[in-house]
Amino acid sequence: MDIGFILKQFITFFVEPLGMVLTLLALGIYFVYTKKETYVKLFLSFSFALLLLFSYLPFSNYLVSNLENTYPKYDYTHQVKYIHVLGCGHTDDPDQSLSSQLAECSIKRTIEGILIHKKIPNSKLIFTGYAGKTTIATAQMHANLALALGVKQEDMIVNPQPKDTQEEALFSKTIIGDKDFILVTSATHMPRAMRLFKSLRMHPIPAPTHFLKKDVEGYLYAPTIGSLKNSKIAIHEYLGILWNKLKS
Repeated sequence: MDIGFILKQFITFFVEPLGMVLTLLALGIYFVYTKKETYVKLFLSFSFALLLLFSYLPFSNYLVSNLENTYPKYDYTHQVKYIHVLGCGHTDDPDQSLSSQLAECSIKRTIEGILIHKKIPNSKLIFTGYAGKTTIATAQMHANLALALGVKQEDMIVNPQPKDTQEEALFSKTIIGDKDFILVTSATHMPRAMRLFKSLRMHPIPAPTHFLKKDVEGYLYAPTIGSLKNSKIAIHEYLGILWNKLKS
């Protein structure tokens, strides 16, 4: 696997919520053993505060809402040839059904792509995404679900090679060129994806799905694992957008 991709994944862990909390916690424990009480209090307090903040529903909801409000839901009115469904995640555990092997984001992206495809005669679904640590690519898993739901094999283009959104966009460019097409991905990921595709002078029509934002009333909420997960997803996207801006 590309060493640059592995390095990016490694660095990303330490600047996302869980990685930040664990790093600060580890430093705090280190200073316990080196008997530097001031640093112990600083790092342990900071790690605890960040854990609470990222696990707090109103805060995590604010993070994801800022991303998801960028593009509204798709209106199913465009007539284009290509619908590109970006990869997400899966497992290849043979003891699980197909619906369980696919991550929630993968299921929702694929179903949204199929719904759009069914409304556009002669349209083609493009599935991309690599295998990661599994034996089958995300792109193929998406295609398997589409086949099971009645999409014809000849109406799909499957590429198991792209490892990230930029590689997915580069592949899509070779097929679509500068024509209008529909881009399907998670609502939190859509701002970054649109930026990447447009940087290649492509013309994506956003069709966001897998929305994470919730109706939040008041501020009295206990910390939850779900909120921490949503904060991680949002921070990952903000960092990706920042990195893209720095590169451009």
